[in-house]
Amino acid sequence: IKHRSRSSAYVQQLENSRLKLTQLEQELQRARQQGIFISSSADQSHSMSGNGALAFDTEYARWLEEHNRQVNELRAAVNAHAGDTELRSVVEKIMSHYDDIFKQKGNAAKADVFHVLSGMWKTPAERCFLWLGGFRPSELLKLLSTQLEPLTEQQLSGICNLQQSSQQAEDALSQGMEALQQSLAETLAGSIGSSGSGSTGNVANYMGQMAMAMGKLGTLENFLRQADNLRQQTLQQMQRILTTRQSARALLVISDYSSRLRALSSLWLARPKE
Repeated sequence: IKHRSRSSAYVQQLENSRLKLTQLEQELQRARQQGIFISSSADQSHSMSGNGALAFDTEYARWLEEHNRQVNELRAAVNAHAGDTELRSVVEKIMSHYDDIFKQKGNAAKADVFHVLSGMWKTPAERCFLWLGGFRPSELLKLLSTQLEPLTEQQLSGICNLQQSSQQAEDALSQGMEALQQSLAETLAGSIGSSGSGSTGNVANYMGQMAMAMGKLGTLENFLRQADNLRQQTLQQMQRILTTRQSARALLVISDYSSRLRALSSLWLARPKE
């Protein structure tokens, strides 16, 4: 009998929770009917975030198109042995364009931080190498240090120091994310097994836990912003260490690497499926 009453209370708790969330469900239904969602996946669960994610995907596609155009301009200048003044002008333009995407990502994260963090705006192969919604600065520096030889002793030392400081910052952010995930899991698991103490109290407890979890999720945006700041600073520091011509080559290497990842994704998706 006790087991039956506990089950009944649990069913009542679920029913009460469902009623409290009816309004949200209706909003989601309206959003689906209006075609706001960018995909049919169940986790695209809020009209505002779906709309924000869609806007960012469109902005990123435009950004990438302009980025490719600028990179082609830089490649032509490098191949034509253009002077430092001309090269610097194109390099600065590309660096400024990188600043734009970081700003756009920050705005998109306010609408849907999960979309940006998970890299849903990237190709599958790019997502495979993603760290907190973007490239890992230390890995980028490792790639560049092998592609930009010869470097002076001072430059090698500068890149090595930058790589170490980037790695330390990455580790701190990764540990912070792990701590957040653990804290979030503990909050959500809080009283899953104690559902027999009265349905009203349980619903209040459930809603309280959800409110706490929502508060903790708010820090995700902060982690993403710090990771993007690190990426931005790494690009800027790299430019200070290198000569104008080396900076131009570095930007071409970064672009070519990203382009190969996107090409790999296309080839993988188009492969014969037996």
